[in-house]
Amino acid sequence: MEPEKIEFSDLNDREIAVDAMNTLYQFLSIIRQRDGTPLKDSDGNVTSHLSGLFYRNINLLEENIRPVYVFDGQMPDLKQKETSERRRKREEAREEWEKLKQDGKISEAYSKATQSSKLTGEMIEESKELLDAMGISVVQAPSEGEAQAAYMSNGGVYAAGSQDWDCLLFGAERMVRNLTSRKTRKTSSGQRKKVFTERIELEKVLEELDISREQLVWLGMLMGTDFNEGVHGIGPKKGLDLVKEHDSLESFLEDERVEWQSDADPEIVYEFFINPPVKDVESSYGEISPEKIREILIEKHEFSANRVNSKIKDLEKALSSRQSGLGSFM
Repeated sequence: MEPEKIEFSDLNDREIAVDAMNTLYQFLSIIRQRDGTPLKDSDGNVTSHLSGLFYRNINLLEENIRPVYVFDGQMPDLKQKETSERRRKREEAREEWEKLKQDGKISEAYSKATQSSKLTGEMIEESKELLDAMGISVVQAPSEGEAQAAYMSNGGVYAAGSQDWDCLLFGAERMVRNLTSRKTRKTSSGQRKKVFTERIELEKVLEELDISREQLVWLGMLMGTDFNEGVHGIGPKKGLDLVKEHDSLESFLEDERVEWQSDADPEIVYEFFINPPVKDVESSYGEISPEKIREILIEKHEFSANRVNSKIKDLEKALSSRQSGLGSFM
């Protein structure tokens, strides 16, 4: 189905549970120099993720959109193989990127560079520190951040914010895509394409496809998820027709057309989507710490002092107007 294109005004005064890891990788992928080199300080430390977190979250707050960043907890065993495969592909992309740069093929190099992003534990912890200094709520999920964000969207916050459609498999009532994306994106042909913020509602997806949430999970498993490889030879249309023929997981898995190639037990994959480890949380905005923001961005990573100080004022104004606006109803 086609996602609904929306404006930031449609999210006014809404709280969004953002899949933090998904978003950090997005920043690392797209915030780069022309040849694909990520932003770095003079010591060679990558700063693209910090730039994205600081400037783009201020943009959201100025639009009266309240992000809550949900970070991954313990990695499920199901994801080990997929994570190893992603690591291998990143290393291959990095090698190709370096070669293309040396050959002067800048456009091709940039494309490979976006696939080579690496997020370290130190970068994750520093991201949490910056968000806390900005007064933005941080939630530590027991397992998958995406599952926690989906859980929070069912009554706690307005929507889960992610680029990954697996959010719907985890039962997100509503998800928002391209929340922190650039307004335009470079295509393979070198042209600029406009990027819209999108809203997807689970109920509407199920209604349009005429399936249950359980069947949606089966369909996702056929196509491939973060926890299993897809079934070769089955595309979206064939997969949809197939899941509609079954009313139980048992009969679905017994279908001879479902030749399961993944090492993961399909019943365990299904159960993880239906009942993932999550917890009840209450997100809250803390106090802004301009000193800590300056310490991280200016002193440690050499961001422009003038620009950072200017945006700190914008941040203070955005949160101040939000708090006074809510206070007027108390």
